[in-house]
Amino acid sequence: MKIYGTLTSPFVRTTLVVAHELGLMGRLTHVSEQVSPTEANPKLTALSAIGKVPVLETDHAHALHDSRVIVEYLCHVAGNSDIIPDDGVKRFQVLTLQALGQGLAEAAVGFRYETATRPKGLQWAEWMERTKLRINAVFDDLEANWQGYLGHVNAGSITVAVVLAYIDFRMPEFNWRKGRPKLAAFHETFSKRDSMVKTALAS
Repeated sequence: MKIYGTLTSPFVRTTLVVAHELGLMGRLTHVSEQVSPTEANPKLTALSAIGKVPVLETDHAHALHDSRVIVEYLCHVAGNSDIIPDDGVKRFQVLTLQALGQGLAEAAVGFRYETATRPKGLQWAEWMERTKLRINAVFDDLEANWQGYLGHVNAGSITVAVVLAYIDFRMPEFNWRKGRPKLAAFHETFSKRDSMVKTALAS
């Protein structure tokens, strides 16, 4: 199997952290491929019409995307029901937490593109303010309502841990730890996991 995309992408890193947690890295190759908001990457568009990362190429040469599909596929390959539980209540809570983390990642990456990539003078100030409110609302929700599920290794907690690390890396000015001690403690503990250490972003 091959996963395409750069480690800097929280979507790519999430799939690699899951692969480590499942013990699948010996069967997986990470192929670093850059993406741009304005130019197509021919290697990626050959695998996926949408041309985004990550893309997983299976051993049978099938292409899978996006990160949530890849995570579920990796769990299927590993025969694991802990990352995405089978039990109905737990399953849908974990999937909702995963979706919350995914939405946070999408907002953060979009904000990064808007502030660091869009030409100066063309940024949409109102959109940036709304996005900052959304991002901070997710931080508050994670602090107040999700500690039980963040306390276990699952698709949701992995996604959240990875995107918080991305925000630290790209946008430390969000200072998300301030006033959120439980979320900060979660991330400090989770970041020490072998899967996170082995995929850590270069400082």
